[in-house]
Amino acid sequence: MANVTVSVIMPVYGVEDYVGGAIESIQAQTLTDWELFCVDDGSKDRSGEVCDSYAAKDPRIHVIHKENGGAPSARNVAIDQAEGKYLYFCDADDWAEKTMLSDMVRIAEENGSQLVVAGFYIDTFYSDTEKFTQSQEVPSRVFATQREFREHAHELFDQNLLYTPWNKLFLASYIKDNKLYFPQTFWDDFPFNLSVVRDIEKVAVTSEKYYHFIRKREESETARYRSDMYEKREEEDGWMKDLYAYWNVSSPESKEFLDRRYIERLVGCVENLTNKNCDLSRRAKLKEIRQYITTPRAKEAVKNAQPRSGYMKVMLIPFKLRSTLLTYLESNVISYVKSGNTKLFATLKAHR
Repeated sequence: MANVTVSVIMPVYGVEDYVGGAIESIQAQTLTDWELFCVDDGSKDRSGEVCDSYAAKDPRIHVIHKENGGAPSARNVAIDQAEGKYLYFCDADDWAEKTMLSDMVRIAEENGSQLVVAGFYIDTFYSDTEKFTQSQEVPSRVFATQREFREHAHELFDQNLLYTPWNKLFLASYIKDNKLYFPQTFWDDFPFNLSVVRDIEKVAVTSEKYYHFIRKREESETARYRSDMYEKREEEDGWMKDLYAYWNVSSPESKEFLDRRYIERLVGCVENLTNKNCDLSRRAKLKEIRQYITTPRAKEAVKNAQPRSGYMKVMLIPFKLRSTLLTYLESNVISYVKSGNTKLFATLKAHR
């Protein structure tokens, strides 16, 4: 396809009821010179057929059918085939406002940006008609230098703007020339984005919000228990510290952010242990919690972190006391609130 401005990449798996809406939100974009890669990652339902039906009517839509390998492999296959000047990644069960691509391309062109970062919405549905919407954004700005971006990146991380790919427009040549691909790992979005910003020079941010990340009620009520949650969060913390060491950024603001981020994730690890799907014994849970809150990293982070919300200030009390039992009991109360009032819990988490 000639003169493609944006290559949109959408991994597809088991979303036959939603993928049509995601495709139509791309078709509704005011920018029209795009191509869309729907990568059917071995779906067992009719997702691939739905994609084929749209492609039959719109030559800008390309469907790739492959064996199941996960979202990272699906995205990587399409990166190699994309012809657009810019890359945009979206999920097959979400949707985007119609001016998203045109606005982000305009910002990129006006500023010569390698990366454009936008705000986004999180829509949590409790029924077909009832939802709770959160938004994440920072004021619009263009970073004049690489150093300026690095020194202020914590402000973007702090609003969850640098973790996911779907609120960003990427200059394709930057991605391809540097051979930046999604790694075959859990939470692949995060390490991919870290690899992108590691050496990025030209970044623009818009306060506008376009992307709607959809969270279903069952996802908000009880997150799946993960036995490797703590190990994954420790690995993430290592990635973040390595990034800031590479950047040679050690400002008090950046250090406080890293410590607060660590504590927030550690609270999440404790919540994971008190998830109703966790079958560990009470004794085993207490042992895990003791390990979490008594490491040198945890002690350091507790000293420096400055929680922004009442929720996190309360959650931090037993950490400061290094009380395993109080930490466990407090998390059980949170789990009870979560199971009995998902809206209240969503509100509390939104203000961490």
